[in-house]
Amino acid sequence: MGETLCDDRPLTFEDLAAWFAEGSKPTSDFRVGAEHEKFVFHTAGRRPVAYDGASGIHALMQGLTRFGWSGTYEATPSGGETLIGLNRGMANISLEPGGQFELSGAPLATMHDICEETGAHLEEVKIVAGELGLGFLGLGFTPLWRRDEIPIMPKGRYKIMRDYMPKVGSKGLDMMFRTCTVQANLDFESEADMVAKFRVSLALQPIVTALFANSPFIEGKPSGFLTARANVWTDTDPGRTGMLGFVFEDGFGFETYARYALQVPMYFVKRDGLYIDVSGRSFADFMQGRLPELPGERPTIKDWADHTSTIFPEVRLKQYLEMRGADGGPVSRLCALPALWTGILYNPAAQAAAWDLCKHWTQDDRAALIRDVPSLALNAQVAGRSVRDVARDLVSIAAAGLKARGRLSGGLVDETGYLGELEDIADTGVTAAERILALYNGAWAGDAGRVFEAFAY
Repeated sequence: MGETLCDDRPLTFEDLAAWFAEGSKPTSDFRVGAEHEKFVFHTAGRRPVAYDGASGIHALMQGLTRFGWSGTYEATPSGGETLIGLNRGMANISLEPGGQFELSGAPLATMHDICEETGAHLEEVKIVAGELGLGFLGLGFTPLWRRDEIPIMPKGRYKIMRDYMPKVGSKGLDMMFRTCTVQANLDFESEADMVAKFRVSLALQPIVTALFANSPFIEGKPSGFLTARANVWTDTDPGRTGMLGFVFEDGFGFETYARYALQVPMYFVKRDGLYIDVSGRSFADFMQGRLPELPGERPTIKDWADHTSTIFPEVRLKQYLEMRGADGGPVSRLCALPALWTGILYNPAAQAAAWDLCKHWTQDDRAALIRDVPSLALNAQVAGRSVRDVARDLVSIAAAGLKARGRLSGGLVDETGYLGELEDIADTGVTAAERILALYNGAWAGDAGRVFEAFAY
């Protein structure tokens, strides 16, 4: 949709709910989008990377233009503009608050396409980074750096978030500056299809978080968590995060989610390319023209789309569903996450089998998983079963779903191979984080910085 409604009338609540519904599409048009973030570091000294400078983030982005990427710019209050991202076709590269480098891939039809896109991106950035003395690390939480060591990227929305986060939680700034994730975005056919997919993916998201646990360190020491990234989300901002109990209640649909999103406090409004700080304000008041910062002005549908992007539950609804709860990692697991969710959600039998795993869980069960998985991962329990056992079943269900899809590569190989590493993790019960800790306690002799050598892209 464009920024205003066709008849230029004020937005109604029905418009807000209808915006989500407009994402519905026939199954023949279903695609999958994959996103991943990675830390950028100076290979000499393992230090974080500033925006400016001869070997800074700006130079890295400029270097990538040789591969056909075009710049995305943001206006500055002084009248200039800042390079804040890149785009090529339907794919984008963007900057997270602390310089984490994110690929938001194009919507693609198969896991083969996604893994090819991801691999090509990593090859491009490695070429440019190598010339600049930079490297990339795929972990869920930075293993060494203190928050105050990490440079701040010059994006307007991040300043607003940075000022607001400490008012609502103790770990929001860690989320912004010290975490990296991998995400999968999937389509829905109808409201009923959205509801079914939302429920199964939200309930099972902590199981996936456990499978992908890959962040055991904070500031050079074991943190007590196998996914320090997931622990950050337990105290970031309770008004916009967590396990949404209403998703599992009778009557849930687009209107329910719109009502939820409507009551989430705002961060910003974008006008003339600049971000206006309205943090803590009500979108409902905005609809009535009652924002003190924009007196008498009412929102466009683009403002609503922007607002929905500032909500951070474990699974997020926009005009598709975003599965958001996995630690960053190596390329094998970057490909595995979209494969896992595609196998589960794009095959009706697999989706039904996955729902059977979790449909009897209570809200207390789901809350306990959110609490326990960061430290215990596959060793946590839910409704009398180990998370490891549930994870083993889930990966098997996803493999069956992918096999049934029958999407073959040029070499006539199906998509199930992308789940190989997850099968090993579920079968052994040993997460990537636990394998890193074994190295830390053994061959690395207590030097967490060795992850930059062992696990850099």
